[in-house]
Amino acid sequence: MPVVVVATITPKPDQVDAVRDAILTAVPKVHEEPGCELYALHEGDGSFVMVERWESPEALKVHGRAEALTTLGGAIADKLAAPLDVRRLAPVPAGDADKGAL
Repeated sequence: MPVVVVATITPKPDQVDAVRDAILTAVPKVHEEPGCELYALHEGDGSFVMVERWESPEALKVHGRAEALTTLGGAIADKLAAPLDVRRLAPVPAGDADKGAL
């Protein structure tokens, strides 16, 4: 069963560009990880939001220890205004199956 994750990254106001650059460096590497179905970056209101879909809980677990994520974490650790907000979500089927789920 696929796993959906929404991660919000809130940089310090003077670190937005540095955090964006670090995330953009990580994204192509994450896209190559086994089980990555979606890893899409969004930006707004001073934060970055990553919408993710992994093919299984096991793939997500591997991602959590992967080089791309550990390197990203180190690169942004002192540049954040708040702790990472990572939420693992379960789909709730509703309406049109093609439009009602990631």
